[in-house]
Amino acid sequence: MKQPLAYIHPAAKIHPSVIIDPFVTIEGDVEIGEGTRICSNVTIMDGARIGKNCRIFPGAVIGAVPQDLKFRGEKTTAVIGDNTTIRECVTIHRGTASKGTTIVGNNCLLMAYVHVAHDCVVGNNIILANSTQLAGEVVVDDWAIVGGGSLVHQFTHIGSHVMIQGGSLIGKDIPPYVKAGREPISYAGINSIGLRRRNFSNDTIREIQDIYRFLYLSRMNVTDALDAIEAELPATKERDEILLFIRNSKRGIIRGYV
Repeated sequence: MKQPLAYIHPAAKIHPSVIIDPFVTIEGDVEIGEGTRICSNVTIMDGARIGKNCRIFPGAVIGAVPQDLKFRGEKTTAVIGDNTTIRECVTIHRGTASKGTTIVGNNCLLMAYVHVAHDCVVGNNIILANSTQLAGEVVVDDWAIVGGGSLVHQFTHIGSHVMIQGGSLIGKDIPPYVKAGREPISYAGINSIGLRRRNFSNDTIREIQDIYRFLYLSRMNVTDALDAIEAELPATKERDEILLFIRNSKRGIIRGYV
């Protein structure tokens, strides 16, 4: 259902079941999947690719050009998966020549005033609470929750199943399965409540705790701790994910609480 008071470019590819409220603007190089609702005063710009059954609330802007002075008008995209909710005044910018696209996955909730900058990759089942701000080329892995008002430095990597305190300043990578908080941001234990809600077994949770004891409580440096984990703890999916994450970290991981 398309309101006559909305502006929809004739070249836009929009499934007939999409509901579009008054005063929406949709540019030409746009695709929107079935069952999605676009509320009033939303602006969807060239390069936006929106999946099925999404809800986009008033004031959101999707696909605007990046706030990157290196951007030269190249053809890039902003891709949003299925079943994702984008609340009031969220901004999601399209990519640059660096990566070519900005991605928000399936089943995500981006609360009011969230900003997702150019070339970010936001995984599936993510919650970004009110006013969370992601700088360019941030990666957020599946099932992470970022508390409201958090500011995330460019190129930072947030691991899967992480829980981050609201108001955090995040300039280091946050490895999987942990809680992070305090000021400056630091390790605050593993996200055991979140893991139980997602049906991780007690044995798996204990194994993850053992890994982080080596990293944050053994007084070893990170390199030695990783070697000890690999030598002394059994290989599991979770162990190998943590090792790979930390070894690939470009910004370094958050410190332990002192």
